[in-house]
Amino acid sequence: MTDILFKTDDYIFSYRVAGICIINEKILLQKPSNDNGYALPGGHVSLGETNEETLIREFKEETGIDIDVNELKWVGEIFFDWGNKPCHQICLYYAVSPKNQKINTESKFSGCEQLEGRDFELEFYWIPIEDLKNIEVYPTNAVNLIENINKGVQHFIYREN
Repeated sequence: MTDILFKTDDYIFSYRVAGICIINEKILLQKPSNDNGYALPGGHVSLGETNEETLIREFKEETGIDIDVNELKWVGEIFFDWGNKPCHQICLYYAVSPKNQKINTESKFSGCEQLEGRDFELEFYWIPIEDLKNIEVYPTNAVNLIENINKGVQHFIYREN
Protein backbone atom coordinates (compact mmCIF):
# COMPACT_ATOMS: atom_id res chain seq x y z
CA MET A 1 0.00 0.00 0.00
CA THR A 2 1.22 3.46 -0.86
CA ASP A 3 0.11 6.25 1.46
CA ILE A 4 -1.03 9.50 -0.10
CA LEU A 5 1.95 11.30 1.34
CA PHE A 6 4.03 13.33 -1.10
CA LYS A 7 7.35 14.91 -0.28
CA THR A 8 9.34 17.39 -2.31
CA ASP A 9 12.59 19.08 -1.44
CA ASP A 10 10.65 21.89 0.22
CA TYR A 11 7.17 20.63 1.23
CA ILE A 12 5.10 17.66 2.35
CA PHE A 13 1.47 16.96 1.40
CA SER A 14 -0.53 14.52 3.53
CA TYR A 15 -4.05 13.11 3.02
CA ARG A 16 -5.39 11.66 6.26
CA VAL A 17 -8.68 10.51 7.75
CA ALA A 18 -9.57 10.31 11.44
CA GLY A 19 -12.38 8.79 13.47
CA ILE A 20 -14.43 10.52 16.13
CA CYS A 21 -15.47 7.72 18.49
CA ILE A 22 -17.60 8.86 21.43
CA ILE A 23 -19.01 6.40 23.97
CA ASN A 24 -20.63 7.36 27.28
CA GLU A 25 -19.52 11.01 26.96
CA LYS A 26 -15.90 9.91 26.45
CA ILE A 27 -13.88 10.33 23.26
CA LEU A 28 -11.11 8.03 22.08
CA LEU A 29 -7.81 9.89 21.63
CA GLN A 30 -4.30 8.75 20.83
CA LYS A 31 -0.88 10.13 21.61
CA PRO A 32 2.66 8.98 20.98
CA SER A 33 4.22 7.62 24.16
CA ASN A 34 6.87 10.36 24.01
CA ASP A 35 4.49 13.32 23.51
CA ASN A 36 1.91 15.28 25.52
CA GLY A 37 -0.38 16.10 22.60
CA TYR A 38 -3.46 14.02 21.82
CA ALA A 39 -5.12 13.49 18.44
CA LEU A 40 -8.02 11.57 17.00
CA PRO A 41 -7.11 8.07 15.75
CA GLY A 42 -6.77 7.52 12.03
CA GLY A 43 -4.13 7.48 9.36
CA HIS A 44 -3.05 8.19 5.84
CA VAL A 45 -5.28 7.08 3.00
CA SER A 46 -3.54 4.68 0.62
CA LEU A 47 -3.78 5.07 -3.14
CA GLY A 48 -6.91 3.29 -4.38
CA GLU A 49 -8.43 3.10 -0.90
CA THR A 50 -11.62 4.86 0.17
CA ASN A 51 -11.82 6.96 3.33
CA GLU A 52 -14.05 4.30 4.89
CA GLU A 53 -11.64 1.49 4.05
CA THR A 54 -8.78 3.49 5.54
CA LEU A 55 -10.59 4.12 8.82
CA ILE A 56 -11.66 0.49 9.16
CA ARG A 57 -8.09 -0.68 8.48
CA GLU A 58 -6.41 1.90 10.74
CA PHE A 59 -8.73 1.30 13.71
CA LYS A 60 -8.26 -2.47 13.42
CA GLU A 61 -4.46 -2.19 13.08
CA GLU A 62 -3.94 0.37 15.82
CA THR A 63 -6.68 -0.38 18.36
CA GLY A 64 -8.04 -3.83 17.51
CA ILE A 65 -11.53 -2.31 17.32
CA ASP A 66 -13.83 -3.14 14.38
CA ILE A 67 -15.81 -0.02 13.47
CA ASP A 68 -18.65 1.27 11.36
CA VAL A 69 -17.88 4.53 9.61
CA ASN A 70 -20.72 7.00 9.86
CA GLU A 71 -21.17 10.56 8.60
CA LEU A 72 -18.48 13.06 7.71
CA LYS A 73 -18.21 15.66 10.49
CA TRP A 74 -15.20 17.90 9.80
CA VAL A 75 -12.97 18.87 6.90
CA GLY A 76 -9.61 20.20 8.04
CA GLU A 77 -6.93 22.06 6.15
CA ILE A 78 -3.98 21.70 8.46
CA PHE A 79 -0.58 23.38 8.21
CA PHE A 80 2.28 22.33 10.48
CA ASP A 81 5.98 21.54 10.46
CA TRP A 82 6.85 17.92 9.72
CA GLY A 83 10.42 17.68 10.84
CA ASN A 84 12.16 20.54 9.07
CA LYS A 85 9.61 20.93 6.25
CA PRO A 86 6.21 22.62 6.13
CA CYS A 87 3.33 20.17 5.73
CA HIS A 88 -0.06 20.82 4.14
CA GLN A 89 -2.50 18.17 5.31
CA ILE A 90 -6.08 17.56 4.31
CA CYS A 91 -7.85 15.55 7.02
CA LEU A 92 -11.43 14.33 6.89
CA TYR A 93 -12.98 13.43 10.23
CA TYR A 94 -15.82 10.90 10.43
CA ALA A 95 -18.04 9.77 13.27
CA VAL A 96 -17.27 6.10 13.93
CA SER A 97 -18.80 3.49 16.20
CA PRO A 98 -17.63 0.06 17.37
CA LYS A 99 -19.24 -2.92 15.66
CA ASN A 100 -20.94 -5.29 18.07
CA GLN A 101 -18.19 -5.01 20.66
CA LYS A 102 -18.20 -4.27 24.34
CA ILE A 103 -15.70 -1.46 24.80
CA ASN A 104 -14.00 -0.75 28.11
CA THR A 105 -13.82 3.05 28.30
CA GLU A 106 -12.24 3.01 31.78
CA SER A 107 -8.65 2.23 30.93
CA LYS A 108 -5.92 3.26 28.53
CA PHE A 109 -4.40 0.78 26.11
CA SER A 110 -1.43 0.64 23.77
CA GLY A 111 -1.17 0.22 20.04
CA CYS A 112 1.28 0.69 17.24
CA GLU A 113 1.33 2.85 14.13
CA GLN A 114 3.53 2.37 11.12
CA LEU A 115 4.64 5.39 9.11
CA GLU A 116 7.25 5.41 6.40
CA GLY A 117 8.45 1.93 7.38
CA ARG A 118 8.92 2.78 11.05
CA ASP A 119 6.82 1.64 14.01
CA PHE A 120 5.63 4.13 16.62
CA GLU A 121 4.08 3.14 19.93
CA LEU A 122 0.78 4.86 20.62
CA GLU A 123 -1.23 5.17 23.80
CA PHE A 124 -5.01 5.34 23.55
CA TYR A 125 -7.20 7.01 26.13
CA TRP A 126 -10.94 7.44 26.66
CA ILE A 127 -11.08 11.08 27.75
CA PRO A 128 -14.28 12.56 29.20
CA ILE A 129 -15.46 15.23 26.77
CA GLU A 130 -15.72 17.70 29.66
CA ASP A 131 -11.97 17.24 30.30
CA LEU A 132 -10.82 18.07 26.76
CA LYS A 133 -10.30 21.72 27.67
CA ASN A 134 -7.66 20.62 30.22
CA ILE A 135 -5.36 18.74 27.82
CA GLU A 136 -3.44 19.48 24.63
CA VAL A 137 -5.57 18.19 21.71
CA TYR A 138 -4.90 18.56 18.00
CA PRO A 139 -6.42 20.20 16.18
CA THR A 140 -6.50 22.82 18.93
CA ASN A 141 -10.07 23.75 18.00
CA ALA A 142 -11.30 20.20 18.70
CA VAL A 143 -13.19 21.23 21.84
CA ASN A 144 -15.25 23.76 19.90
CA LEU A 145 -15.75 21.33 17.01
CA ILE A 146 -17.02 18.63 19.37
CA GLU A 147 -19.39 21.07 21.08
CA ASN A 148 -20.92 21.69 17.63
CA ILE A 149 -20.61 18.14 16.29
CA ASN A 150 -24.28 17.84 15.35
CA LYS A 151 -24.45 21.10 13.40
CA GLY A 152 -23.55 19.64 10.00
CA VAL A 153 -20.18 19.29 8.33
CA GLN A 154 -17.73 21.84 9.69
CA HIS A 155 -14.74 23.14 7.76
CA PHE A 156 -11.71 24.54 9.54
CA ILE A 157 -8.22 25.78 8.81
CA TYR A 158 -5.54 25.13 11.40
CA ARG A 159 -2.10 26.72 11.22
CA GLU A 160 0.43 25.59 13.79
CA ASN A 161 2.63 28.63 13.30
